[in-house]
Amino acid sequence: QVQLVESGGGSVQAGGSLKLSCAASYISNNMAWFRQAPGKRREGIAAIYRESGFTDYADSVKGRFTISLDSAKNTVYLLMNDLKPEDTAMYYCAADRGIATGWALVGSSYKNWGQGTQVTVSS
Repeated sequence: QVQLVESGGGSVQAGGSLKLSCAASYISNNMAWFRQAPGKRREGIAAIYRESGFTDYADSVKGRFTISLDSAKNTVYLLMNDLKPEDTAMYYCAADRGIATGWALVGSSYKNWGQGTQVTVSS
């Protein structure tokens, strides 16, 4: 089981940037970021495959968010630029392995989750 701890959330004005970190007990082959706003469904927004470096993004964040990982630090990052009020949500890190392409942004694909970090974007 992978232990995951997110950090880096906070409050920012629209157009600003934040960088989230996910400290893992170890880096699984599949690492991802999800978010959930109050009253809304959980949304997979960014995923990375450790072995291939392949990344996948939700259309809602493509071109604004970047997922990356540092295997030496067992940490996955989410750099968020040009933040919008609709990006306000709790952000979660997830980890697993053996997830097929096309399923990396599906929450049920992951067994390991962090506690989340809150991101609030004001207009």
